[in-house]
Amino acid sequence: MSVAPTPPANLRESLLRFFQGMLIGSGAILPGISGGVLCVTFGLYPAMMAFLAHPIRSFKSAWRLFLPVLIGWLVGFWFFARLIEWMFSASATLAIALFIGLIAGSFPSLNREALKEPRTKMSWIALAVSCAVMLTFFLILQAQSSSLSLTPHIGWFFFCGILWGLSLIIPGMTSTSLLIYMGLFSPMTAGIAALDPLVLLPMGCGILATVLPLARTVNAFFERHYSVAFHCILGFVIASTVVIIPRTYENVREGILAALLAGIGFLIAWGSERIGRRKNVV
Repeated sequence: MSVAPTPPANLRESLLRFFQGMLIGSGAILPGISGGVLCVTFGLYPAMMAFLAHPIRSFKSAWRLFLPVLIGWLVGFWFFARLIEWMFSASATLAIALFIGLIAGSFPSLNREALKEPRTKMSWIALAVSCAVMLTFFLILQAQSSSLSLTPHIGWFFFCGILWGLSLIIPGMTSTSLLIYMGLFSPMTAGIAALDPLVLLPMGCGILATVLPLARTVNAFFERHYSVAFHCILGFVIASTVVIIPRTYENVREGILAALLAGIGFLIAWGSERIGRRKNVV
């Protein structure tokens, strides 16, 4: 976790990192996708956590790697804030199918990361417990008869930033489902799309207030309990994928399109990770 990242060596690799940053930015805002999971998928998570744990010491060696990722993240974050309303108004089922494919495409990479150290009994227990906890959490949300009705204000947008900070440093944790349930997701995405400082500033402060103090703790846990930590991630990813799978379709055509989009999403995540590995930037 403390190994210094290798900076992109050429324009092609920088463009790859920019594209990956866009996907990570989309993962921060699209329901069912964890930006942290995509960081793991693209091989950025260990270097990112090492940087966040020691930002001053690591800045000189890390900025070239993360600059194209950060720019891509900002572009993806803003772009998908504008796109998400259109996608869900057109077809929530097809949008979610694409997201499922992106998550499923991360499974091979996650499993490979988990196997960097031998699986133990505690690894399997961690996977089962994390999966059960996440499934229980979402089932409790789904069992509620109605969503919470909150009046959005600076304090709640700061809370949104806290949740996103957690989903960034804890791969597999999803925040958008909870925000949708609380009635904060729509006003938040509208504020992001409009570049409203009353939304962006408190959210940014919430992210920093979460990431900076907790990154070192999470980094230390991975260094000491690597296999257990990554099997927790696998459990989170499995659970967060299962709960968003569409159960019903309007017709056969929609079912076929959903399967096609899931396949496209899978190829995007899986193919990008393979390209990165081949170029020795993962």
